[in-house]
Amino acid sequence: MPPALTPLLSLLGRILLALMFVLAGPAKITGAEGTAAFMASAGLPASAPLAMLVGAFEIGAGLALIVGFKARWAALGLALFTLVASFLFHGFWAKPPEQQMVQQLLFLKNIAVAGGLLLLAAWGPGAWSLDSKS
Repeated sequence: MPPALTPLLSLLGRILLALMFVLAGPAKITGAEGTAAFMASAGLPASAPLAMLVGAFEIGAGLALIVGFKARWAALGLALFTLVASFLFHGFWAKPPEQQMVQQLLFLKNIAVAGGLLLLAAWGPGAWSLDSKS
């Protein structure tokens, strides 16, 4: 890979990883009651404030990834969040046969996203980030 492309690819990678969270967070906040009900279906407390907190975390950590501010910590937090959510909400092994394929795809997609986030946590956000300016 030409070294000149590394900053651009790092920025694009951060943006693409962050979009999943930045776009999902507002829906959790504006639809907190529905999100709380969905959380309750997985055995979590049916709490609208918890749903709003999760949405705020997704937005805040996602934006931190995009601009590269405390990006390693944001990536690590989002990776752990994604792994927990995968096991709580996409347990394809416990779903009826007609749901298993879709749930397995969602589970594996989340595992891959968590892997990308862990790489970002390990290697950092790259030259085009606020973290590189300090």
